[in-house]
Amino acid sequence: MAASLAPPRAAATPRRPQPWIWRLQSLLTSYLPLLLMAFLATGTWWLVKNTPGQDEEREAAPARHEPDYRMRDFELRRIGADGRLRVRIEGAEMRHYPDTDTLEIDGVRLRAFAPDGSLTLATARRATSNADASDLQLLGDVRVTRHLLGPGGEPLAQPQLVVSGEFLQALVNEELLRSHLPAVLSYSGGEVHAQSFEYDHLHGKLRFAGHTTGRFEMPPARNSKGRGR
Repeated sequence: MAASLAPPRAAATPRRPQPWIWRLQSLLTSYLPLLLMAFLATGTWWLVKNTPGQDEEREAAPARHEPDYRMRDFELRRIGADGRLRVRIEGAEMRHYPDTDTLEIDGVRLRAFAPDGSLTLATARRATSNADASDLQLLGDVRVTRHLLGPGGEPLAQPQLVVSGEFLQALVNEELLRSHLPAVLSYSGGEVHAQSFEYDHLHGKLRFAGHTTGRFEMPPARNSKGRGR
């Protein structure tokens, strides 16, 4: 007695992965506002405007690029309305230059928490800022990481996104994050080496310039089920 076999099942259509540049832009969309918020909280405006003035007027002298005050081994904190720490900035030394109304920070270390609990860390050999903190620059051994909130309520040790290079500029009013020097962006098992890049948060555009290469690890393929007999 012959038995008929059921026709084989059609192979499942593999899900098309999303373009890597779309995934990177999606990450930066949630990442940039946190970085800009952290820089705005540096307290530069408060420090500059509240610096004690001279008791007696002196004759105006040609402006020289020399600091009028310094702060060593300082720490600035900003606490949210809920009493939680939002931003902490530390540095080996901070200097204010009256001729350009700018600040320089040596050995800057930034720690910023978003309302959802995610954490942004930034370090650099030096940072500069104008008086209203609208133009902020990190210089030398720049490393910025973003950590998502874990199940236990603490930021995960493994960063979701890492940006490293020798220079990173944040233009707060324009909501731009850019570098004219080579930078490496690592995320989701992939890595992009860009000669330069610019992220425009207002318009949701991510641009690379010059020689740019990327390396991405593909997720392991699922074992297909055997055919029924």
